[in-house]
Amino acid sequence: MAARAGHDLTLEITRWSARISIPGEDAGGATAAAVTAELDLGSLEVREGSGGVKPLTDSDRRDIKKTMSGIIRDATASFASTRIVRSDGGGTVEGTVTLNGKTEPVRLQVTEAAPGRYQGSGPVQQSAFGIKPYTGFFGALKLRDEVTIEFDVDLARAEPG
Repeated sequence: MAARAGHDLTLEITRWSARISIPGEDAGGATAAAVTAELDLGSLEVREGSGGVKPLTDSDRRDIKKTMSGIIRDATASFASTRIVRSDGGGTVEGTVTLNGKTEPVRLQVTEAAPGRYQGSGPVQQSAFGIKPYTGFFGALKLRDEVTIEFDVDLARAEPG
């Protein structure tokens, strides 16, 4: 019964920076482009919670943020691409995520939502970064080990340089 009380959370990192360099295109749709990002994990905000017995309150959001700060040791996470493969309407970005002092590979599927606007997602295992998935109510409420990273980037809003 406690498991039904839990919510599927949407979290947003509100402070981050990224650098994208696009020097040219290689054969086969792969590019020599590179993407790096730095994410301020102290800026994590609970945006929504679906499911659950009752809606999330402001108090719930504060409690979740406090719990997250105890689970994540490093204040930042980073991403660095190792390979970008373009296809019609998007492509794949392969790279590494560094979090809690551990670096793991990740594969992000990307679509071009509009000219210069890209959306993507990919799975990450929390345990690979030394994070034990959250449990509550004596184990009746459990967070899945696999979480999905999603992003939405509008290059028209980017600062050049």
